[in-house]
Amino acid sequence: MSKPATPVSPPLTDELDIVIPTIRNLDFLEMWRPFFQPYHLIIVQDGDPTKTIKVPEGFDYELYNRNDINRILGPKASCISFKDSACRCFGFLVSKKKYIFTIDDDCFVAKDPSGKEINALAQHIQNLLAPSTPLFFNTLYDPFREGADFVRGYPFSMREGVPTAVSHGLWLNIPDYDAPTQLVKPRERNTRYVDAVMTIPKGTLFPMCGMNLGFNRELIGPAMYFGLMGDGQPIGRYDDMWAGWCTKVITDHLGLGVKTGLPYIWHSKASNPFVNLKKEYKGIYWQEDIIPFFQSVSLSKESTTVQKCYIELSKMVKEKLGPIDPYFQKLADAMVTWIEAWDEINSPTASASAPATAAVGKKK
Repeated sequence: MSKPATPVSPPLTDELDIVIPTIRNLDFLEMWRPFFQPYHLIIVQDGDPTKTIKVPEGFDYELYNRNDINRILGPKASCISFKDSACRCFGFLVSKKKYIFTIDDDCFVAKDPSGKEINALAQHIQNLLAPSTPLFFNTLYDPFREGADFVRGYPFSMREGVPTAVSHGLWLNIPDYDAPTQLVKPRERNTRYVDAVMTIPKGTLFPMCGMNLGFNRELIGPAMYFGLMGDGQPIGRYDDMWAGWCTKVITDHLGLGVKTGLPYIWHSKASNPFVNLKKEYKGIYWQEDIIPFFQSVSLSKESTTVQKCYIELSKMVKEKLGPIDPYFQKLADAMVTWIEAWDEINSPTASASAPATAAVGKKK
């Protein structure tokens, strides 16, 4: 005799924060309510701090604006970007949870090919809780998914895998293209749903997108710095990719894994390609040097923590990329400031005194 279905509580509600950067009212949360309401939100308001951001009732949240960031970090606030979604990393900094899921406010619930709404957060959690396999590629993709396993020829000594640090999700509808590609393919939409999760192999870089991203804050949090972008900087729209390149070389060094694929979200709004080109053009030029730089990075055996890796990487950025443009010297300094801020905010004494104060909303 079959048993009645037992309601399953949402996973990790006390261990995960949802971080959202925004400049507008968060009406998009209504569509996500069934999936997000049990969780705590950290909202990072970009732009004018005097503007009131409305959050739908029933959500448990903290909201930080630029005044809050300046008050909490003091002089170290210089490492947090302004007028750019890179400001989201402040939410990573002040979170006290083990896991982070971050999403943009123009991303909505997608549907799988059967028409069922996708709980993106649940899939990220599933990805993060299962091991990664960066040392040997499994041709059935993620062997830890239901209905899959390691294929013939996969070494048994590697089947335990490594801890997963990052879960990188994808998007239906508006693809995450750079400005030149947007300009030549203005009507292109992504309609392909690929039911797969795979580990990005060790030694392979990837362009990380921050609009649908989960990570284990305890394993890799200090590396999730989205750089100096936006107001006062010569570059934009490279924040998440910079964090991804730094994170990947550090996860490779520390024996951690990065997954990409499911879950999908519905990306609803195409940004202006001409505005994007103005933000990206130096990055498009510089990345031809940035990518070979990261491909050549070899961290020392003394770098045994994420913080030590990141400080060592900052020195390499200053030495190798600094001659390209003074921006990279400034960025390298900001990387150090970020780690100092991380250690200060996340020290045991700081956690006990809970210095971060912001606008707070509670469930009703």
